[in-house]
This record gives sequence, structure tokens and C-alpha cells, in this order.
Amino acid sequence: MAATRQLSSPSTKNLDLTHSHALGSLPRPSAIKFSKKKKSRSHGIRCDITSFDFDKPQNWADPIRVMHNSSPSSHSPSSVPMAARNSPPKNVKKVCLFYCAETKALAERVAAESDAIELRGITWRTFDDGFPNLFIPNAQGIRGQHVAFLASFSSPGVIFEQLSVVYALPKLFVSSFTLVLPFFPTGTSERMEDEGDVATAFTLARILSHIPISRGGPTSLVTFDIHALQERFYFGDNILPCFESGIPLLKSRLQELPDSDNISIAFPDDGAWKRFHKLLQHFPTIVCAKVREGDKRIVRIKEGDPAGRHVVIVDDLVQSGGTLIECQRVLAAHGATKISAYVTHGIFPNRSWERFERDNGGNPENGLTYFWITDSCPLTVTAVKTKPPFEVLSLAGSIAAALQI
Repeated sequence: MAATRQLSSPSTKNLDLTHSHALGSLPRPSAIKFSKKKKSRSHGIRCDITSFDFDKPQNWADPIRVMHNSSPSSHSPSSVPMAARNSPPKNVKKVCLFYCAETKALAERVAAESDAIELRGITWRTFDDGFPNLFIPNAQGIRGQHVAFLASFSSPGVIFEQLSVVYALPKLFVSSFTLVLPFFPTGTSERMEDEGDVATAFTLARILSHIPISRGGPTSLVTFDIHALQERFYFGDNILPCFESGIPLLKSRLQELPDSDNISIAFPDDGAWKRFHKLLQHFPTIVCAKVREGDKRIVRIKEGDPAGRHVVIVDDLVQSGGTLIECQRVLAAHGATKISAYVTHGIFPNRSWERFERDNGGNPENGLTYFWITDSCPLTVTAVKTKPPFEVLSLAGSIAAALQI
């Protein structure tokens, strides 16, 4: 029979904790003093907390929201009650999750989603000439294990060192290997328009398609909202791409808004409409388009009416934000009372996120009520996670679920 521990405090006289894991939800003081009590007749042990000693102030607020789908799939760890997740069910796949420095925070949130996910570190070093000097600790310990790597190809300079690890892990006699690349960075360079153009999206897809196979077969690639639909055909037969979306996170967040019954979705161009309209078909839709007037290209409303609505502009990514701002202005000019934006990938080169201000009410032409992004681009998250109007919706739950496929 499990021992029962009772805690006494000024506000709680008898709190029974039948599982030691329940203590994990309490604050962790630097020192807790216990007074000894006799064992009760039920052979339990009674501990009275007499004082707390906090050396440092604690900050329990986390500006990053881990959202879950309203109808999680049966294999999703997030759908399992917390009490049941203390001991992973037999049908849950245990995964060793490696990560790079940029994705450490996201990896920790993914691991927090399921006790079946164990974090493993890599020693990232460089030689004097700047080239990588890498080491995978306890490499023999992952033999026969399901292994995943959480990558961030935020710049060409970090891709080589991560690819070196990605190519090495499947060859360590692992049962399976999954590469989680939330943002596929070359997605906007997906086609040739003039002779001599280089479609670098195809180049990266070919590189990933040659990851060595593991004992379980080809590598699985998990990525979110890839820019162009045809890019899924750029991958070869030695990799199994799994295309996920951040839109379910947005839908869950919209359901929490006080004006959730007054939401319209605006797409800044036909490309965004093609990507996402089926996932958002239950909302009134507005489609914008760029038209040429003389030497300028301006944004016009192609269909839909924003008057009196809270309009959410949806796209897969944002860089400079110019098109999004033009779309915002035309929606406000046509009567939108609130304007927010969502993109899965907030790239924002050269701190272009600074262009977006917070609308505290009544000024939708110049400010956004919310600007939602995911944590697919970790460097951006670090820059904006406490700055309105930005709010980060974490992919952690979706990644944890994908690792169970």
C-alpha cells in the first residue's frame, strides 16, 4: 500500500498526497523545515511544514502558451490525464530527444508534454578555425532507442553543424530516427522564374533526403506549414516527410477570446487562401490581393466584408511585414473594428517586428490587438515573447504528438 503523506500549513490542514509526483506542482523553496510526528495507525507518515525559506524571488509566469487541440488524437500524450502520464502506457513510444542550443527551451516544453520523452544533450564545440567539433555523449546508450533531433536552421552558418549530427544519429544502431524541423527555411525559394534562378528549397530537400537510414528504415521529417504545397514532392524516397500545421493552435486560441463569435479570417493573397482556407472554413472569409496601379502594387479587398468584425490576418510566415501592414490598413479603412494577425513562422529579419504596434482599442489602422506566432523560430521568440502585441503559441504539444506517430 502506498504511504500517505499529510502536509499542514496555515491555509491547508490536511492535504493527502498519495503520489510523490504530486509534490511537483508545489513551489520549490530553497529550504523546507519539517517537524516529526508519530506514525498514524494507518502506518502513514505525517510531515508538518513549519516554515519556508526563499533565497530568491520566484517568477512563475510563462509568456509562451502551450495550446492543445480541442479534440486531441488518441495517440497524443497531451490527451492522457496527468496522473496517468507518470508511468507511460505500454503502447507509448519512448523517445530520446536531442536538440541544438537554439531549440533548448522548445525541447524542454516538448519533454514536459510526456514522460515518454527523454532529453539528451550534445556537446557543441568548435576548433580554432571555426569548424564544428561535436560529440554525442553516451552514444552506446541510445542503441535500440527511438531517437529524434529538434533542429533550427536559422542561418546558413548553423546548418552544417546540425546536419553533421543529423547524419550521425541514425548510424548509432537506433530503432528509428525523426528530424523535427519546425521551419523549413528555404521554402520561399521554391521555383525558377528566370533561367539561372536556383530553387534552394529543392536543394535543402535533396540534402535531407540523403540522411542515412536507421535500423527502422527511412528518417521521418516533421515540419510545419511549409511555404508551397509542391515542396512536399521535392523530397526523395529515403525520407518520410510529415507535414503538420500550426492552425489548430490558432483555432484553440480564438475560441478563448471574448469576441470569438465575431471573428473573420483575412488572407493577404491567394497563396495564403490556398494553404489555409480548408482549415478555417467555419469562419467568414476575406481575401485580399495585390494589384498594380501605375508603378505601385497596392493591396485591395478581393472578396468579403470586414465591417464591424475582429479580423485576423493569417499567413504561413512574415519577413519584413510590408504586405501584412498594407493588408491591415485596407481592412481598417473598410470598417474592421479590431485587427489581429497570425503567422506560423515569425522570421522578422533585421528586427522588423518593431514595425508592429499594439492597438489598445479604436486604432486598428495603426496597431494590432494580437500578433500570434509559434516558437518555430527560437531567436524571434526570445526577442518578442514579452512585447505586446506579440503572443507565442507553442508547438510543443503538436511536436510531442507527432513523435508518437
